[in-house]
Amino acid sequence: MTRINSTAFRSYSQLALIVVAAGAIYPLLYLRQNFELSILESFNITQTQLRYCSSMLGVIFMLTYIPSGGLADRFSSRKLLCFSLLATALLGLWFSTMPSYSALIVIYGAWGIATGLTFWSAHIKIVAMLADKDQQGRFFGILDGGRGLIEALLATAAVALFAYILSQDPDSTKMALQQVIYLYVGVLLIVSILVYWLLDDLEASKGVIDDNTKSVLFDDLKDVLSRREIWLCAICIVCGYQIFYATYSFSAFLQQNFNLTAVMVGYITVAKLWMRPIGGMAAGFIGDWADPQKVLSILLVLASLSLALMALVPANSAALLMILIVLLIGLLSYGVRGLYWATLGRCDVPNKIKGLAIGIISMIGYFPEVYLPLLSASLIEQYPSGDGYKIYYLIVSSAGLLGAYAAYLLSKAKR
Repeated sequence: MTRINSTAFRSYSQLALIVVAAGAIYPLLYLRQNFELSILESFNITQTQLRYCSSMLGVIFMLTYIPSGGLADRFSSRKLLCFSLLATALLGLWFSTMPSYSALIVIYGAWGIATGLTFWSAHIKIVAMLADKDQQGRFFGILDGGRGLIEALLATAAVALFAYILSQDPDSTKMALQQVIYLYVGVLLIVSILVYWLLDDLEASKGVIDDNTKSVLFDDLKDVLSRREIWLCAICIVCGYQIFYATYSFSAFLQQNFNLTAVMVGYITVAKLWMRPIGGMAAGFIGDWADPQKVLSILLVLASLSLALMALVPANSAALLMILIVLLIGLLSYGVRGLYWATLGRCDVPNKIKGLAIGIISMIGYFPEVYLPLLSASLIEQYPSGDGYKIYYLIVSSAGLLGAYAAYLLSKAKR
C-alpha cells in the first residue's frame, strides 16, 4: 500500500512539473489574447500583420509535429522540455525590444520550433506514459486544466501589472507591454531550471528509447495510419481546437463591437482563463468516471451552440450578458481541451510509437493554426461592423458538431 501511494505521489508530482512547464511556455506566443490592440500600437503593425505572424507560427507547428513525435520517441523528454523553455525565454527577450515586422516573423517562426518540434509531442507522450489506462481522462484533464491555472495566474499578474503602469501614465502602453513580456520571460527561465533538475527521464527508465532506435520509420507510419481510431481522434481534436482557437479573437471583438475599454476586455478574457482549470479538470474526472469519448461528444455540442450564441447576440446587449457568454464558452471549450487527448487511450498505441502517433494527430488536429488566422482576418476585413466575426464564429461552431459525431463514433470503437 505504501509503495502504491509512493508511486502515485511520484506520478502526480511529475505531472505537476509538466503542467507548470506547459502553462509557462505558451502565453508569450499568444500574448494577443489579452493585449492584441496594445501589441498593434506598440509594434506599429496592422491586425493582418499580427495574424500573419500567428499563421507563421501555425505553419511551423505543422511542419514540426511529425518530427516532434520522432524526437519524443528517441530522446529524453526532460532535455527536450528544458531546451524548449530556455529557447522560448531567450526569444522573448528579443521580442521585448519591439523589433520590426520582419523580425517578428523570425521570432514567431523560431517560437514554433521551440514549442512545437522539441516540446509538444514530448510533453504529451510523457503524460500518457505516466497515466494508467483508467486515468487518461484525469491526467490529461489535469494537464490542460492545470496549464490553464498557471496561465490564468500569470495572465492575472500580467494584466494587473499592465493596468498599474497605465494608471501611473496613460501614455505608457509600450513600456507596460514590455514589463509584461519580462514577467513571462523570468518565469520561463526559472521553470527551465526546475525541469532540468527535477523531471525524471521516464523513457530511459522504461527502456522505451532503446526499443525505438531499432524501429523502422516506414513500418511505424504504416501502423499508425492504419488505425481508424487515430483518424477519429484527429477529427475530434481539429474540431475541438477550432472552437478554442476562436476564443483568441474575443478580445478585439468585444473591444471593437461592444465599446469596452482595453482594461475591461483584459479582465473579461482573464476571467475566461480561470474557466480552464475548472472545465479541464472536471471534464477529465467525469470522463474517467463515465466515458471520455461520450463526455467529449456532449461537450462539443454544447460548446458549438454557445459559440453560435456569441455570434447572434446584439451589439447593444448588456456587458454582463457578454461576460456570462464568454465564461460559458470558456468553460465548455476548456472541457473539450481537457478531454480530447484522453481519446488517445482508446487508440491503444504502444509506447514505442506513441510519440509518432501524437505527432501525426497533432499535425491534423492543430491545422487550424494555419488557416484560421487567415480566414478570420479575411472575414473581418471583408465584413466590417462585427459581421465578419459573427460569420467566423458560425463556421467554427458548425465544424464543432462534426467533431461531436467523431467522438461518438470513437466511443463505439472496440477496446
